[in-house]
Amino acid sequence: MNFNDIDEARKLLGLGEAATLNEIKSTYRRLANIHHPDKHTGNDNGETEIMKRLNKAYKLLTDYCSDYKYSFRQEDIERVNSAEEDHRRWRENWSF
Repeated sequence: MNFNDIDEARKLLGLGEAATLNEIKSTYRRLANIHHPDKHTGNDNGETEIMKRLNKAYKLLTDYCSDYKYSFRQEDIERVNSAEEDHRRWRENWSF
């Protein structure tokens, strides 16, 4: 597993450069629902191959995420929470 593999997998799923595990799962499920070969009986149009590629990308990304070590140190948790709060405030103030 290297950067190029992960980058290709996230692009195939249409993910940005950062995604939560829940976003990966929901995006995969949405795409799998669209491209599943059982939905295209008699008229595959390459859906089987697309589904194989989606499955491979999903497995790669979830394996990568499951191997990630989360820090439970106070300073790391406070840094993450602070960044999330800043992002939330920015979104709330970003109105037209």
